[in-house]
Parts: sequence; structure tokens; C-alpha cells
Amino acid sequence: MLEEAETLSQTVGVAEACRVLGVPRSKLYRMRKPKVAPKPHPTPARALSSAERKKVHEVLDSEQFCDVAPREVYATLLDQGKYYCHWSTMYRILQEYGEVRERRQQRRHVSYDRPQLRATGPNQLWSWDITELRGPSGFYYLYVIIDVFSRYVVGWMIADRESAALAKQLIAETCAKQGIKREQLSLHSDRGSPMRAKTVAELLIQLGVAKSHSRPYTPTDNPFSESQFKTMKYQPDYPGRFDSEEEARVWARAFFCWYNEEHHHSGLALMTPAAVHDGRAEEIYDQRREVLAAAYAQHPERFGRGEPVVAKVPGEVWINPPQEGHETISLAAPAAGENEPVAQAVSRA
Repeated sequence: MLEEAETLSQTVGVAEACRVLGVPRSKLYRMRKPKVAPKPHPTPARALSSAERKKVHEVLDSEQFCDVAPREVYATLLDQGKYYCHWSTMYRILQEYGEVRERRQQRRHVSYDRPQLRATGPNQLWSWDITELRGPSGFYYLYVIIDVFSRYVVGWMIADRESAALAKQLIAETCAKQGIKREQLSLHSDRGSPMRAKTVAELLIQLGVAKSHSRPYTPTDNPFSESQFKTMKYQPDYPGRFDSEEEARVWARAFFCWYNEEHHHSGLALMTPAAVHDGRAEEIYDQRREVLAAAYAQHPERFGRGEPVVAKVPGEVWINPPQEGHETISLAAPAAGENEPVAQAVSRA
């Protein structure tokens, strides 16, 4: 805009050009003035010479003072009968060499990988978790292992405590019952203490089962277990509080029988988990298609969108499906101790 005002001022004058273009005349006048290089800042007579500053830098980087703050260096030198400069000057000298910083390795937020797991059939990917059941004076603990592809509860138990030993027993018995072979299964869970226990990890190695963990404070990384617990606790007959562990066990037995055998799961095209887990989904699909085809042939006017299509069970199920352009995610657990804070001085030398 200033350049346009300068060009127009040659014809109509500065005042009129600035009025028309809405430009202050003072800015136009300042633009016309030649740029003058700033005068060099004079060096005070009391400033240290280059040789003296170099000497101070050598002292600060010496073996004695390389890990010591300038204030400490200043005081130590005074006690030794030496004076080079004030500690603020020491800071400025270190700043020139890029050596003024927080020298301790501060604790950093650990970046956990986003787990990505895929199942194309039963007994390829299991998810397990523990939830609390309120008792008369405390809680009972319900351990549940669910098959991610079929949503079939393959194993469960109720105990009076969270225990890695009990979790190990449940996992071992469930794998045996389902006939799990080596390198067949991945077991996913959150980061509770029983899930990360050494005894459970050793068992999975012996069984040839891969393990995976959710990111901390990320319940959406374990959605199938969380959803199953919500289905359970929102049942009309869920008591909210159990009078004894045996009462909780009796109720859970009836619930899991219903959940596996009778519950038509919305994520399974309204198939039951047992039908999908046992491989009967295709047969049920054909039967449903025949029923709807007969209904359509008898009363086509009742189907406004034409012949009905029967939904099929998804061919694959993901925990955190990959996003377009997303990098491949490693499921490796962080090395032991990497999330521990570290404070260690870093030498300027």
C-alpha cells in the first residue's frame, strides 16, 4: 500500500494520495528516509578482554567446575583467594558457548504405541479384564476372557482378590479347554498389575501366546472387555450387590450361559456368540435369507426398499483398526525402567 501511495503521490501529491488510500503520511515519509545502519554498541572500558573471557570459560569447563553452577564457582574461587568476574558474567560467557541449560535429564512422558490387533476367526485374539462385583462389605473380583472375533466368553472365574496366580490358572485352563496351539493366539489386556505380572508373562511364553497391552488410561484400547462388562451390569436382574461369593458365582454362571448361547449380539449381525464361535453362522445366515425371501415373495409391498438383505458376520475384527497413512505399530512393551525418572548431571565439558 505504501508503494502505491508513493506512485500516486507523483501525480496528485502526498496529502491527496494518502487520503485516498488511507495511508498515514508519516509512514510514507519514514519510508522515503534512507536506512541507516545502527551504530555498533561500544564496549565498556570495564569489560573483560577476549583473553580474560577465554580464561573464565576454561575455568568453568575445567574438571573441577564442569558440573557446578556459576554461583558455586564464584563462591569457591573467592574462598581460594581468586576473582575473575561476577557470576552473572560467567552466565553470559556460558551463554555465548550455548552451555546455559537444565543439565539434568528430566523425566519425560513415555510414548506408548497404539496397539493394533486383527482377528479373522475364533481363537486368534482374546481380550481379558477384571471387574469388581460389590459384596456385603467389600468387593469380589470377576475375571473374564472373551474371544474378540466371536464375542464368546471362553473363560471366567470369581475370586475374593486380584491375583496373578489366579489369572495364570484361568488362562492356562482356558487355553487347554479351547485347544490353543503355539503361535495361534494373541492375548490382549489393560495394564493392571495381574496383567503385567511376571508369572503371567512366563506362562504366555510357555504356551506360545503373544501378549498385548492397552496404553495407560485408555479404556478404548480394550473395548470388547469393557463392552461385555457394561452388558452384564446393565442387565435388569443384575443385583448391584451380592450377599456372598457363591451367590455372585451362581448369577454369573446363568448370565454367561445366556450371553454365549442366547444373546443376539449387534456386532455379530444379531448372531449369538456361540453360533459364531462354533462355526454355525453360515448355516444360520442361509436359514434367515430363506425366511426373508419367502416373506418378500408373499408381501413385497411391505418392503419399501426392495428385497431384504441379510447381514453377515464381519470377516475381520480389529482393536484399533489402522488409519489411512498410519505407520505400522509395534506391539513391543517398553523396556523395564524406561518410565522411571532419571536425574543425572551432564558435564559442560
